[in-house]
Amino acid sequence: MSLVTLGLGSLFVFLAAIVRGYSGFGFSLLVITSLSLLMAPSTFIPSIFMLEIAASIHMLPGIWRDIHWRSLAPLIIGCAIGTPLGVWLLANVPVPPMQIALAVFVLTATWLLWRGFALKTMPGTAASGTVGAASGLFNGAFGIGGPPVILFYFASPAGNVAGRASLIAYFMLTDLIGLAFLSREELITRNSLYLALLFLPALVLGIWIGSKSFRRADPLVFRKLVLVLLAGLAILTAAQGIFALWQN
Repeated sequence: MSLVTLGLGSLFVFLAAIVRGYSGFGFSLLVITSLSLLMAPSTFIPSIFMLEIAASIHMLPGIWRDIHWRSLAPLIIGCAIGTPLGVWLLANVPVPPMQIALAVFVLTATWLLWRGFALKTMPGTAASGTVGAASGLFNGAFGIGGPPVILFYFASPAGNVAGRASLIAYFMLTDLIGLAFLSREELITRNSLYLALLFLPALVLGIWIGSKSFRRADPLVFRKLVLVLLAGLAILTAAQGIFALWQN
């Protein structure tokens, strides 16, 4: 890796880590999209899983008490059920149309939340499991399982602090599962660990800045920034799908 590539890659990881530290999500999509400009995704995606897990472990002591455990368990179970179906869709259905469909769904839901839509009570086990299954389906199909769960928590009465904490815990657990699958397919190499270690300082610094900003954030401003970020990620996902269709 050249010094230019290392420098730009570290900058991309740092900026994405600030977003992750502040909102609790967004790191993978932002860093995978930006690093793809510098190197082939297959060379760094295992490293991103490692960095995601490192980010969650780094943040876990500060958010442990705020995690909404009752909703987290059915989400994880649903994700485990939905992921194989998503993998099947990946193998049998073109990805770009599904990316565009997901983006439209997320943008619609984000608009409703911006307009004030909210659940009066926390969803039950069945509803939470369904959201987890949708997350697993999208994650298995094209590696973007976050939006259903993000929308779930920010529409619920759990609150910003519990929602952010629960998202961090959820992504740590799903990333551990994903890393196990990558390891089973022998996609984890010494170079994967080496690349993750190179980017680790940028990750830790970005997480620290983002987490510090969250502690000072006004709850209403935080909610609006999260919705703007989610809409931006949805637009980015749609653009990827449209570009892929245009290339074909």
